[in-house]
Amino acid sequence: MAGLGSKSGKSARSERTDPSVLAAGIRAGERGALARGITLVESSRADHQEAAQDLLAQVLDLSGSAVRIGLSGAPGVGKSTFTEAFGRYLIDLGLKVAVLAVDPSSARTGGSILGDKTRMEFLARDPSAFIRPSPSGGTLGGVARRTREAMLLTEAAGYDVVIIETVGVGQSETAVADMVDMFLLLLSPGGGDELQGIKRGIMELADLVVVNKADGDLKPAARRAAAEYGAALHLMRPKSPNWTPAVALASALKSEGLEDIWASIQEFREKMDETGELQGRRAEQAKTWMWTELREGLLSQLRTHAEASRLVGELENEVAAGGMTPTAAANRLLAILFPDRQA
Repeated sequence: MAGLGSKSGKSARSERTDPSVLAAGIRAGERGALARGITLVESSRADHQEAAQDLLAQVLDLSGSAVRIGLSGAPGVGKSTFTEAFGRYLIDLGLKVAVLAVDPSSARTGGSILGDKTRMEFLARDPSAFIRPSPSGGTLGGVARRTREAMLLTEAAGYDVVIIETVGVGQSETAVADMVDMFLLLLSPGGGDELQGIKRGIMELADLVVVNKADGDLKPAARRAAAEYGAALHLMRPKSPNWTPAVALASALKSEGLEDIWASIQEFREKMDETGELQGRRAEQAKTWMWTELREGLLSQLRTHAEASRLVGELENEVAAGGMTPTAAANRLLAILFPDRQA
């Protein structure tokens, strides 16, 4: 009996990671299969990674049709409230919405996604929505890697809009901008001194700036902030020749301004599609993804190579002490991985 139980358990586990079984479930729009598929691509086990690539190959033809939106903003700006309100608005239009949260700290602390799912309680329960964190595995490159593959799976499962939400204004924004069609920057009705604190690079990433909390006593301040942010955007070179970033007002709490934001997103998507820039941007993103995978793969090989891992500490000490140049140290390590390599 024990043997039968063990065999049954083994069979159940194999079904949970079987690429063909998962692909069929994802193609049918099964949320459970999608969740297990994302868990598979997040795994660092070699056999799971092999199965994950098989799974992605089987559903790749169904990906690519969703609107990919990046959303960022400093903590306290109301990202979770906005995401819930905007997600529910899109669902009311008959669309399916997936929310993927990028958080480099989630592998250590659980990140903010647990709080986000609590605050997005209605969206989390809606059958037309799917909310999922994207743990980093300790590196920002890991975040981008897992999130890109999770995005492809959600698209294959039939989700029309994929929102990739970052936890704050920082390095992760660049990674997210390299995987979405449109980048939204959510700001609070501060302006003035607050405008000085916003990094120019983050503003330059934005295709649409949304001033949230434009309600009640904050509405006049929100309008002033929108004018100041708009003036700041005009001083920057647009990242696209076919789109000029704009500023929109919204109240996620009262679900106001969402229709205009969606109209801007649709207009952006149409212009990018008509000019061919959308396809070009996604092609460049795919190439960036390939090189990211290559770098991550090489670093993984370096960490797991016995001789190289033993030598790393020694070379770091020599470089720190000034006894060896960083380039020479790097070449020593590369020579171990690629003995036939010519420096």
